[in-house]
Amino acid sequence: MKNENKKMESTSSARVVKHRFARRKENEKVKIERDDHNASDYEYKDGAETYWINDIRAMDESQLSDLQIKIERFDRKSDEIVYIVNSLIERGAKVLACGLLDVIGEGFGFLRGCGNFSWVKNFEEIYVPSNYIKRYSLRSGDMIVGVVKSPKRGENKNFSLANIEKVNDIPVAELKRRVNFDDLIPVYPDTRIDMSDIEGDDLSCRIVDMISPIGFGQRALVVAPPKTGKTILMQNIINAISKKYHKCVVMVLLIGERPEEVTEMERFVKGEVYSSTFDEPSQNYVNLAEMVLDRAKRLVEMGRDVVIMLDSITRLARAYNEVAPSSGRVLSGGVDSGALYRPKRFFGAARNIEDGGSLTIIGTTLVDTGSKMDDVIFEEFKGTGNSEIVLSRRLADKRIFPAMDIFKSGTRKEELLIDAQSLKKIWVLRKILSDMNPEEVIELLRERMKNTSGNAEFFANMITNKMQ
Repeated sequence: MKNENKKMESTSSARVVKHRFARRKENEKVKIERDDHNASDYEYKDGAETYWINDIRAMDESQLSDLQIKIERFDRKSDEIVYIVNSLIERGAKVLACGLLDVIGEGFGFLRGCGNFSWVKNFEEIYVPSNYIKRYSLRSGDMIVGVVKSPKRGENKNFSLANIEKVNDIPVAELKRRVNFDDLIPVYPDTRIDMSDIEGDDLSCRIVDMISPIGFGQRALVVAPPKTGKTILMQNIINAISKKYHKCVVMVLLIGERPEEVTEMERFVKGEVYSSTFDEPSQNYVNLAEMVLDRAKRLVEMGRDVVIMLDSITRLARAYNEVAPSSGRVLSGGVDSGALYRPKRFFGAARNIEDGGSLTIIGTTLVDTGSKMDDVIFEEFKGTGNSEIVLSRRLADKRIFPAMDIFKSGTRKEELLIDAQSLKKIWVLRKILSDMNPEEVIELLRERMKNTSGNAEFFANMITNKMQ
């Protein structure tokens, strides 16, 4: 009798376990069907209207009227965009969004602006569900293209992605496993960013290329007192790189800049400009910097060459110092001992990758500002770069540009970037110029360079004339 009871109990337990297992499998099946249904709900017929939400943001009044939507008056531009996009979706149009993924700690994310943008959060941002992030192994900084769907009525929510079409310009069906940036092998820069034959009246790039050459994967520091022309130098270098290296991705990261300088940079620089002006909170600086760095890492993981021009490391370090929790240990100038770890990690991400890809960071650091904190930040970063361009206030006061102190500027391991014959010529040039003061040096170089088409011709003339 006891054996029969035990047998009945075991049979009953087996049925319960089997029932629970079947119910769990059914739930998983329903979940998968829901995910697939979510994607297929937003398949559109051939010939359906297609709009990009990024283009809608840039439309003027006449272009908006062509959409044939009765547009109400709104106090904010973002509210108007939300209304227009909702109206287009309701009439069956396909609205696409393109942006950089920002993954939040809980596993979901948002698409931020792509290209030239500031760090401003609003309801135009696109919500990315966590199931998409897990399914496609998405990371912060990935450029996502997807179909937008409206939030549910009565809920004050962002738009969300109905499905994802491309990740970093690759269709989702063709995505492959990616290596992590931290697992890539860094090596010394061995390919020079050649600016020796840049056309035009400005000679700053040619002088930089001669005195302090920059390679792909360089970690360059521009040491700049106030009013020494660092902004113009940055613009010239970025435009020179963009003009000659079309496949190189150029980014300009402006931290705490004046709004008018941001506008000027967006108009005259051939590259992506990411900005956060001085009237924004420090947390915006931090968020923007980390988003740009994540974007650069994703590109390097794909084997691309990326150049980031950061202005400035000093203001970024100040922002990190302000938002970092207090460690109880404060250095001179009011810098928390643990606050500089994250800006150093940003600058330290620059590297040349073995077997493809590189991340070059050219960062400016402010000196002689009268702030003890700025001096401490400079001292902390002084030994972290492998190339330095030092600007001189004395030269700038005399209106001698580029105001570059060639005796303090230079690049480590420059023999890896320059061929042996050219390197010997540069050493001879430095020896000839060593007895002159910095003002005479720049004036002489400008005088001799303006009559030549490139540095190769300049060195040929130098040998002939012996710089007399």
